[in-house]
Amino acid sequence: MAEEDYGTFVDFTQMGDLEKSSGPTKVDCKDLREFKQMARQGYWAKNHKLRAQVYQQLIKSIPCRTVTPDAEVYRDLMGSAAAKKPSTNIPLPDFVDENPVPRYCLKADAVGSAHRIINCLAGQFPDISHCPSLPAITSLLLHFSADEAQCFEHVSRILACNEPGKRLLDQTFLAYESGCMTFGDLANKYCAPAHKLIVATARDVMEVYSDWQRWVLGDLPFSHIVRILDVYLVEGYKILYRVAIAVLKFYRKHKAGAAAGTADQQDSAKVRADIQAFVQGIASVVTPDKLLEKAFSIRLLSRKEITLLQLTNEKSLQQKGITVKQKRRNVQLALNPDTFSSEIVSAKEMRDIWSWIPERFALCQPQLLFTTSTHGCSLNRFYEHCEGYEPTLLLIRTTDGDVCGAFLSTDWEERKRGGNKLSFFGTGECFVFRLKPEMERYEWVVIRHPELASAVKNQVHDDTEASESQNSDADTLQQPEKALGELSPFLSARHFNLNSRNTSMFMAGNFDSIIVGGGDGNALYIDSELNHGRTGRCTTFDNPPLCAESFQVSLLEAWGFQDTMAT
Repeated sequence: MAEEDYGTFVDFTQMGDLEKSSGPTKVDCKDLREFKQMARQGYWAKNHKLRAQVYQQLIKSIPCRTVTPDAEVYRDLMGSAAAKKPSTNIPLPDFVDENPVPRYCLKADAVGSAHRIINCLAGQFPDISHCPSLPAITSLLLHFSADEAQCFEHVSRILACNEPGKRLLDQTFLAYESGCMTFGDLANKYCAPAHKLIVATARDVMEVYSDWQRWVLGDLPFSHIVRILDVYLVEGYKILYRVAIAVLKFYRKHKAGAAAGTADQQDSAKVRADIQAFVQGIASVVTPDKLLEKAFSIRLLSRKEITLLQLTNEKSLQQKGITVKQKRRNVQLALNPDTFSSEIVSAKEMRDIWSWIPERFALCQPQLLFTTSTHGCSLNRFYEHCEGYEPTLLLIRTTDGDVCGAFLSTDWEERKRGGNKLSFFGTGECFVFRLKPEMERYEWVVIRHPELASAVKNQVHDDTEASESQNSDADTLQQPEKALGELSPFLSARHFNLNSRNTSMFMAGNFDSIIVGGGDGNALYIDSELNHGRTGRCTTFDNPPLCAESFQVSLLEAWGFQDTMAT
């Protein structure tokens, strides 16, 4: 096929350096690992015809449903209408959520072709209810298709992908919204300075993060998105997360170089518009290769972490009845200063803590479970009021005026599984923090140092390893009575090979103390009278002392997470 056949829809005058093809003219490779390396290196990035041929090969290799519409289906459906001049007056389906077809250096009438293809796809895939990225993917693949029918077939195969563990496009609101929550979780962990900036400047963080897919598939210039598409067709959905986090990192750097005094909190729409303008103009400061380099330098734990986070967030949304598009309750409403009351922290400080917790709990409001000022200084009463709640938030104010605490992922009732023996339990979503004299969070050490753990690939090996552990380790690392959908994304024994059990000592309690963090010390130790405590560096969180190493408790509060979204 001649090279110009692949440029039917392209306005090459807008392509810049990509207008002239150069470099290799053939890819002699069938091994996926080789393809992955070549995609990341940009082997076919300078040759339009070669890129089109590689895309065809990659898309044809996608495992699909038995019945997947192909080019002939499109020609049969469209008939002689395919010869007519396409029109952008054909409205796009509701499921694209008003996202337009990006121009991406296409000819003007090619946008109409994209409209026709998307509407035909809507008829062939009636189960699609929310797919805002479809216009961008269709527009991109038009670049590398000989005609509309071929583009239709390529997009159909992406939509019909049924390879286990490989996700290409969200097709329901539930999948899309859980993806936004998952991005928030990942940004919180792997892009903390930028996340802190968004929390400081936007009134609703999740409203800002709801644009994360559009940053990549919609706002990035063609020169950048086409390099991402090279990798996306080989590696799948996870590359979108990596690139979006890299974009957020560059945005934070851009804002740090801007004039001081712009950190005042403002309407979320203004922050969204500011990020969109930055992404659309990113070519002036970041090359495509530099963007990918930044994306792949992010040390995400694994594809498995992303999958588990999405499953957990999907389950949370399902439990709250959020499966179709609706106006999201602003997180700030859960922290209304008129109704929120704590003797330890202000509403603003609690909102700062809220920005650290997993996104699925941001849909809840804080519920005071226990306070020493009302319930007295009794560990037994602490357990009585906290059992049955998961997760919980522990807040401590010392007699010196310092404030510290912990987010605890697991029900305190779990301590009973160890009998009278003090044994650790909990998950890697736990973290400790201090608010005064200065604010700082300390996460599970494995999040900051992934080299301490590797993903468990063999479940048999995992079960064997767990069965050989001591009883206290079993309490720490396994919760077999819970269904998979209820599990935290960070159950250490199930998903990680840890170099030491000290790295998974999250929380523990018995009749005479509660402990958070372990290994070479405890992040927090509180006695049975909830009166005296100690803090020090521990292996689990790799934290410094959260306040004076030996302290007296002035006030202690425990908070739960009340679901306000359920009907």
